[in-house]
Amino acid sequence: MHVLVLGAGVTGVTTAWYLTQAGFRVTVVDRQAEPACETSFANGGQISISHPEPWSNPATPGLILRWLGRDDAPLKFRPGRDPLQWRWGARFLFECLPARSRRNTAAIAALAVWSAHCLRVLRGQTGLEYDQLERGILHLFHDAREFAHAPARVRALRAFGIEAQVCSKAECLAIEPALAAQADTLAGALFAPADESGDAQRFTRALAHAASAAGAQMHWGLELDALSTRADGGVTGAEGRDANGERIRLEADACVICLGSYGPRLLAPLGIALPIYPVKGYSVTLPVIVPERAPSVSLTDESRRIVCSRLGERLRVAGTAELNGFDTRIRSERIAPIVAWARAHFPGALDLDHAEGWAGLRPATPGNIPLIGRSTRPNLWLNTGHGTLGWTLACGSAAALAQLMRGETPPVAFPFLQPA
Repeated sequence: MHVLVLGAGVTGVTTAWYLTQAGFRVTVVDRQAEPACETSFANGGQISISHPEPWSNPATPGLILRWLGRDDAPLKFRPGRDPLQWRWGARFLFECLPARSRRNTAAIAALAVWSAHCLRVLRGQTGLEYDQLERGILHLFHDAREFAHAPARVRALRAFGIEAQVCSKAECLAIEPALAAQADTLAGALFAPADESGDAQRFTRALAHAASAAGAQMHWGLELDALSTRADGGVTGAEGRDANGERIRLEADACVICLGSYGPRLLAPLGIALPIYPVKGYSVTLPVIVPERAPSVSLTDESRRIVCSRLGERLRVAGTAELNGFDTRIRSERIAPIVAWARAHFPGALDLDHAEGWAGLRPATPGNIPLIGRSTRPNLWLNTGHGTLGWTLACGSAAALAQLMRGETPPVAFPFLQPA
């Protein structure tokens, strides 16, 4: 079977890899000139199995109200006239209900654990190098009231099979000495030793090369604008224009949508409404000039919703979520708090004058549950909507989709799409 994988971010490339390994003939299509040029370009760098709780949880509505009007708000809503934004926002609030949030958390946790296993197997098979570090993630608490909830979170994570432990201030400094500058304000942390970090862009491009060597074809620079269908509604391929404006049509036996925030636009003419809306995130990449003062353990500041990961001689610091349609402008007022956080936490460690800012659109469903499985159209499959956990869930999502397309049942307690 010949399969078109539409999109070459981390989700699309992992999908291509696992489908190729499963015996499918694969062609990857992307509008960019190479893989991982958009959402996967400069994310936070975490494989964060220990953070399965979605943004849509019972505490979030109150936090949003507290953050209203703040330029540095971790979650910022910029209301517009787009009815899709308002419908998505209403569904987001629904997913904040306790029962919905518990259900979503359990599903994400199951997929994250499976995905981490798949990543380790893949790395053993391919020997990929992408500035990876297997030193865990420290979830930092600077507020004693927030830290008081850490033991309950550890119990919940262990119930999902995720290793975690509560750490005192002294234990935090033993795990990551570079936190010494923040010792006075640090209340404690939750440590997840099985979590990882690395450069998602490097990973994606290296895996694309491996997939190509294994037989996958790569078709770059094609702006897709339509899917081809037959009389019964089945999808027969995709079409669009190349960099020269020429009309190109690619035929296949099946298509997989991995187009991130842009997938709904392609599927709308087929009557398929994906519950995905772009959630804009920011990051800053800073050269490390004093290595011993910069962290090598990946960090999550639970109070500020900021994460950082060491990528060789660079530090990636990322944070914030912003609902503002398809706006990808890098706003200085959103970047400045991230740079200030890095300066305060690791004084003298980083070259702040050469900070590289970035903004990207994360394809989020209201409950942060990705859409994985067969759509309502024959031969049209979905692997999209991963929100803030795209790289964390990428390998497991792709491996599961390959099994579903072979008629098998993935070993994961997750609500895969299986239309009647």
